[in-house]
Amino acid sequence: MMDKVLLAGFGGQGVMFIGKIFAVSGMIADLNVCWIPSYGPEMRGGTANCSVILSDEEIHSPVIDQADGGIVLNQPSYEKFLGRIKPGGVLVINSSIVNLNKIRDDIKIIKVPATEIANELGNSSIANMVCLGALLPHLNLTDYEKVKKAIYEVVGEKKPELLELNLNAIKKGMEH
Repeated sequence: MMDKVLLAGFGGQGVMFIGKIFAVSGMIADLNVCWIPSYGPEMRGGTANCSVILSDEEIHSPVIDQADGGIVLNQPSYEKFLGRIKPGGVLVINSSIVNLNKIRDDIKIIKVPATEIANELGNSSIANMVCLGALLPHLNLTDYEKVKKAIYEVVGEKKPELLELNLNAIKKGMEH
């Protein structure tokens, strides 16, 4: 079994952080993991995307032509990656800032007002975690508990005050 996920947005929206959390959750579950980040010309404000593969079998190629699921946090990413989700796949969009000017009827599009939800939780920078929560129920090899352990491992000692905030954002996304 394999989960292939594409994540994209502007630099500074936490795209790489979500990818790292997915990757660490896979390592915690003793899965084979591939995480490939791709940065635009600027670190903050430029485009950023990454791909993550979690598998209980050997991963033969790190390249994802068609993903099982994805998260797009901005309009350019939506337009670029909409065609890269396989038929039957799931795409989570931050509907606070993404306009659905193109639609596909062969994938499930989950519209999450992630920025508004993040603001309600008190920190606009956790919109990425809200979207992560919305995607989690649609994946096969990771779940909330594995992601929770990954967040504790990645964030734990560096910024302990953000642990509960991130976990609450994920739960809100799962509820949506």
